[in-house]
This record gives sequence, structure tokens and C-alpha cells, in this order.
Amino acid sequence: MPHALLQTPDALRAASPNAGSMARGVSMTRRYLPRTSRLASIAADHRTHDAAGKVWLVGAGPGDPELLTLKAARLLASADAVVYDHLVGTAILAMIPPTARRVYAGKEAGNHALPQPEINQVLVDLAREGLQVVRLKGGDPFIFGRGGEEMQAVTAAGLACEIVPGITAAAGAASTTGIPLTHREHAQTLVFATGHLKNDTVDLDWATLARPHQTVVIYMGLGALDIICRELVAHGLPEDTPAAVIHAATTAQQRGVHSTLARLPAAVREAAIRAPALIMIGEVVALQADTLGTMAKQIVAA
Repeated sequence: MPHALLQTPDALRAASPNAGSMARGVSMTRRYLPRTSRLASIAADHRTHDAAGKVWLVGAGPGDPELLTLKAARLLASADAVVYDHLVGTAILAMIPPTARRVYAGKEAGNHALPQPEINQVLVDLAREGLQVVRLKGGDPFIFGRGGEEMQAVTAAGLACEIVPGITAAAGAASTTGIPLTHREHAQTLVFATGHLKNDTVDLDWATLARPHQTVVIYMGLGALDIICRELVAHGLPEDTPAAVIHAATTAQQRGVHSTLARLPAAVREAAIRAPALIMIGEVVALQADTLGTMAKQIVAA
């Protein structure tokens, strides 16, 4: 029987980046404003514009605004232009200066506000105007965030580009569910994979993903969950391998199910889990039941 996973703790729920309207997001952001205001002031005092501008690829983290890095907050507070994804929450967007130019470049399944080549060109064009450009991306820019492609485009145009790492969704989900990504007794290897390839296929290295004693985290794979589970079993992982799907990790909307590899697709459908979601597979998934009681709410039947 599948079980519901940890809901976000009340402390995170109060600071959710996605709970309610933008006005509510602004209100929730006030607890961060004293620190970010000081950072913005320091940045304004010392800021100089390069003739051709500059692009920062900035990781916004998994959703909880308190997981934004200090460097990301400082750059965001002093940006001339911000190009942002759909996974960036309202509380983080509320930290953008009102004078900054905003460009939405979100990507959802089957709905891309801008194709990737156009996003690359927007970054180049804004920097060529002499602007300090923050490309704000959910999670980490270099973990399935297309940061490598954008960096190549910016540097190929002869412009400066700097990468600011963010907490990736897998780390966020691990912390709020009690599922350790590694464990000396259960998982000596950690593998990140994407369930959505450039040509819309799901032709992964199944033999590698099906190895024992490792944790596999698959990003953007919810639409191919049936294929993923079937192929992993076909390539040697036992049907009763613990597995989970987590939606909106670290936010007030976080929810998920844990089950077995064979049962997971049905459990996800029964719980109506939707994207954005992570798939977590391995013996470590079973460990979270022992820790949730000390972290937040007990597991309840889905």
C-alpha cells in the first residue's frame, strides 16, 4: 500500500514561495528583506557596469526561499534584468528590484514560453545593452537546467558569464522527506538522470541505472514513469525495490508517495501526483519511514 510522504514542515509552509498570490508572497518575503536590503545597498555602493554587461546563471534552489544562497540574493537585489523560469517561487521573485527588467522564460511539458535558442539570444542581447543580467533558474543551473548551453551561448558572443550554484531538487527532497541520498549500508553510488531527453525520447542507460546498492534520482520523468519502472525491472532491479515520487519538494505544496518499483506508477495515479516531481529509487527510500516522526508529521495512508 502506498503511503503519503512528509508534508513540508510548518516553518517552511509559512515561508512557502508558492502559497497564494504575489502580494502574499511579498508579505512572506519581509522576513528576508532586512538582510537582502543590506546586501542590495552594499551592491549598489560598489557596483560598476561593464561596457558589454554580464550574465550570471543563478540557481534559485528547490523552492523554499530560505535555501537561496547569499550570493544569489545579492545578485538578484542588484540586477538590471532577470530572466526567470517557472519553478522560481513568488517569494523569490518578490526580491527582484522594481526597476529591473523581467523576462519570463519558463518551460513546462509541451509549453515553452521561449525556445532555448531564443532564451540564449535574450541573454546575449540584454548583456550587450550593458545590463547586469541574472538568469534565475530553479535548483542548480548545471543540473538539468540547460546552464551549460546558456553559458556556451554567452561566452561565444564574447560576453562575461558567471555561474552561481543552487541547491538541487534532489538535495531539497532528501532533506524534507528524510530519504538519505547516500548511505554506507545501502547506497554507495548516487546517480542523477533526466527522464526527458533533447529529442523527447526516454532511451536511458538502463543497465547502469539498474545496478544494486545505489540511489537513482530521475528529474522530469513523471510523464515516462511507466516506461522507467518497466525498463528498470527488465534490466535487473527487483520489483520490490523501494521507490518514491516527490512533488514540489521544500514548498508548502510538497506531497508524494512511496511504494515499490512495480507498484509506483499506480500509486502515483491514485494520489494524483503531478509535475514538477522527482523520482527516487533505491533501498534508501525505505529508510525515511524511520525518521519522519522526529522531523514532522508521521506517514499516513495515501
